[in-house]
Amino acid sequence: MDQLPLEGMPRRLYSCTPSRLNTWLDCPRRYRFTYLDRPAPKKGPPWAHNSVGASVHNALAGWWREPYDRRTPAMAGILLANGWIGEGFRDAEQSTAWRDRAREMVMGYVAGLDPSDEPVGVERTVATRTSVIAVSGRVDRLDRRGDELVVVDYKTGRRPLTADDARSSLALAVYAVASSRMLRRTCHRVELHHLPTASIVEWEHTDESLGRHLGRAEEIATEAAAADDAYRAWSGPAPRGSRTASAASAERVPPSVPPQVDALFPPKTGPLCSWCDFRGHCPEGQAAAGDRLPWGGLADE
Repeated sequence: MDQLPLEGMPRRLYSCTPSRLNTWLDCPRRYRFTYLDRPAPKKGPPWAHNSVGASVHNALAGWWREPYDRRTPAMAGILLANGWIGEGFRDAEQSTAWRDRAREMVMGYVAGLDPSDEPVGVERTVATRTSVIAVSGRVDRLDRRGDELVVVDYKTGRRPLTADDARSSLALAVYAVASSRMLRRTCHRVELHHLPTASIVEWEHTDESLGRHLGRAEEIATEAAAADDAYRAWSGPAPRGSRTASAASAERVPPSVPPQVDALFPPKTGPLCSWCDFRGHCPEGQAAAGDRLPWGGLADE
């Protein structure tokens, strides 16, 4: 017999990351595929631009972990080349060309850094709670400038960034709040370091603007949690469907969800559907935008 929630009992905190919240905001169906369906539906092929981004992030994180006297541009280039991820490219020639291009990016970027200016954290996990959410995430770099902390996020996409990108980023705001609470230092500034254009865009938050972002995170979490509960009330300990568990696991397809549950996770269609990892399972997304080649997100492609 199902147990009813007791009147007045506090609701369980919604555990999340900024990525999970943004996925719900961007497309509830993709959210379901990513976080609820088990086994998770099979993704499409890897994207080359994601390989570039991951390779650059890993190299920069590794550079700060090197001893001080080894933090040179040449070392950044070596780390990038040794850790290069070659997935999603058209062929080996394209992969090699982008590896060399990314190596130049990281070498040029670290040439402008002071290797003795030790960050407070590199790839550091920060977390905080409110009455609604328990949110955590990993910061690319956390600097100390004077008495304050600064959240630094590396970007490698082809689109140039503006201050509005830094201002409107839910993730950066959440990282700032969590960093401040964990380390007991003020953190209002967030920065996006765009390596392809060697540019930095920044935003100086106020307590009020950070509070608005945190309130927005709670609103998104409340919506997602209600849908989660409805899904789990249907699925029980394992997703139900017309296929057996072993067949579903082998095929990696979404389970057959009842219409009343599926309606809670509608697709939000648009041009970004071309880049969705799960477009093969989403007829609406396929109709909204055409297929992209795995290397189509690279600049100049």
